[in-house]
Amino acid sequence: MDDVFETKSGAVRGFRAADDVVAVLGIPYAAPPFGADRFREPRPAPPWSGVRDGTAFGPVAPQSAQLPGAPSWSPGDEDVLTVNVWTPVSAAGRLPVLVWIHGGAYTFGSSAQPDFDGTVPARAGLVVVTLNHRLGFEGFGHVPPGADGTAPPDNRGLLDQIAALRWIRDNAAAFGGDPDAVTVAGHSSGATAVACLMVMDAARGLFRRAIAHSPAGPFHTREIAAATTREIAAAAGCDATPAGLAAATPQALVAASDQVVDAYRNDPSSGSRHYDPSLFAPVLGGATLPADPLAALAAGAARDVDLLVCHTTEEYWLLDAVGSCAKLTTDAQLDRFAADFGLSGDLVNGYRSALPGASVPEVHLALFGDLLFGEFTHRLAEAHAAGGGRAHRSVFDRRRGGPDGAPVRAWHCADVPFAFGTLDDPRLSFLIGGAPGAEDRELSRRMVRAWSDFAATGDPGWPPVTDTTERTAHVWTPGDQPATDRPAPDRALWARTGFPVLRP
Repeated sequence: MDDVFETKSGAVRGFRAADDVVAVLGIPYAAPPFGADRFREPRPAPPWSGVRDGTAFGPVAPQSAQLPGAPSWSPGDEDVLTVNVWTPVSAAGRLPVLVWIHGGAYTFGSSAQPDFDGTVPARAGLVVVTLNHRLGFEGFGHVPPGADGTAPPDNRGLLDQIAALRWIRDNAAAFGGDPDAVTVAGHSSGATAVACLMVMDAARGLFRRAIAHSPAGPFHTREIAAATTREIAAAAGCDATPAGLAAATPQALVAASDQVVDAYRNDPSSGSRHYDPSLFAPVLGGATLPADPLAALAAGAARDVDLLVCHTTEEYWLLDAVGSCAKLTTDAQLDRFAADFGLSGDLVNGYRSALPGASVPEVHLALFGDLLFGEFTHRLAEAHAAGGGRAHRSVFDRRRGGPDGAPVRAWHCADVPFAFGTLDDPRLSFLIGGAPGAEDRELSRRMVRAWSDFAATGDPGWPPVTDTTERTAHVWTPGDQPATDRPAPDRALWARTGFPVLRP
């Protein structure tokens, strides 16, 4: 076998990622979204002749490099809409396909991150596909109508993902995959994208199952998105019109977005965005995403799609550790935080009571983590169950003491290397708190198996949510972790808090 695969656009050659797995990287699934195709729906990838090299990841989408060692984008890096495939050498066809959408607040990240290597899941019997899509203003910025009343589509990053799913439908068999057994999965903003894809008409029928790890709650109304566009255009020195925005280079809009973020970070009076400025999110109300996914799922929009959700127990500790959120040190600041998000005093006091002896920063991080990730994850599963779908819940709570005595947290992103089986990559040491032990590897094997079983059968190994009152979840812990319950606020405290929570 020479590791050459025939796609609809042309032949591509991969390489042996392991003795039993072939990887094929950087395959275009759509045309470069620049020039005349900028701010438009993705166009088909042009075909090529000969055998295309598939041994390197494609360029990342325009962004500021926000991860250590992450690649940056520069003009000329135009083939940013690519997929990567890992498949078992012995694949004889009809294997379940797992499609991964990376996180990064809709602003940064790529499929080239080391925790997304598909070798171990492929070894478990999956064809694994990861993808890049448009980010930041290019992918999620709202472009207002022009003089003729027409406007580019919102949520172009989601439309890219749908184009990738169509490419997978058309090409999965070439890599031994079953186009009728596709599971779309993602983390953080990628998980929220999964929730959106579940209810988007254009994605219907392109996948049978969905996995959402730490989906982030806020969506934007068109009014919020339009206000953000005006801020970015002002920072870029251009008009907030289709022509003005198109005249600004992608680099200029990235730099302008960073400037707007810095302004929010440095202004405690700027409302909810001060605490962790994130300018972009899926835009509700237009043709691409007319309804809030929670409401649409509860109404049965995706009852034929099986759903597996997970969140970590200490989500926001990572964001604090890397300095991406405001530091709160006083009760007055905590109360203002709650007011800026429209949270009730009862909710904040409930967290204080549930966490006796916790400092203000600890209460804040627990509350913020549930606000953006944990509670939305619960609601996603419950809405899907209420709409007649099958939803499985899980929680990642792997903790241990670090080499310096500090606790290793079950924080945001820590679950992903376990689910992908990439624990031993030294670049992920900070994320998982040092070198993995034997119990960590066993936990990873169980999580990889749950993903592969779910992709194959819809059953990860534990019962689904049976109705909206069912609160049980499978808890992921290593076998050597003491089985002690940590204090947690009663979810009834959230009953009067709705989503989305971001205000204009």
